[in-house]
Amino acid sequence: MLDAVTRRRSQPKVTDDSPSHEELLPLVEAAAGVADHGSLRPWRLIELRGEARQRLGAAFVEASGLSAEDGAKLAGKPLRAPLLIAIVVSRRPSFKVAEWEQDAAASGVAHTLGLLLDEAGWGVMWRTGPLTRSQPVRAMHELDDNEELLGWLYVGGLTDDAKKGSKKTVQAGEYLTRL
Repeated sequence: MLDAVTRRRSQPKVTDDSPSHEELLPLVEAAAGVADHGSLRPWRLIELRGEARQRLGAAFVEASGLSAEDGAKLAGKPLRAPLLIAIVVSRRPSFKVAEWEQDAAASGVAHTLGLLLDEAGWGVMWRTGPLTRSQPVRAMHELDDNEELLGWLYVGGLTDDAKKGSKKTVQAGEYLTRL
């Protein structure tokens, strides 16, 4: 696990290959094992492929207020990967589990799924942005009132020049302190 986490890199450029729905299922099942106080499973994932990515691009343009012509670059952003996996926190009523804990569980699933996809040989990048929680993007994802979009995992095949090698390390002592 240490190797997988240390080796992980965001892959902003990917090929048109992507895992199938059936290939995703065991990875999602494994990612579902993250810490989840109360076992609420306060999350869900949405696959966006093909035309759904174009609808997301249109929602980006609508949310931005740009014209279709001026928003063409923005509309193309969801086309940067053949598969987008929307990460949705689905908050559950609970007197015991605060909303922030439910958000943390959903984030944990997303991060773990990204690690599992990376380990399986796919290029992955978690993307967000100012339009993530806009009304047109919410509507496009058909979110319920108790749900918020946390972003998307952009998933595709690794390019020949995929990021490899070392990345900037953290000086752990600066972040791990004692009382």
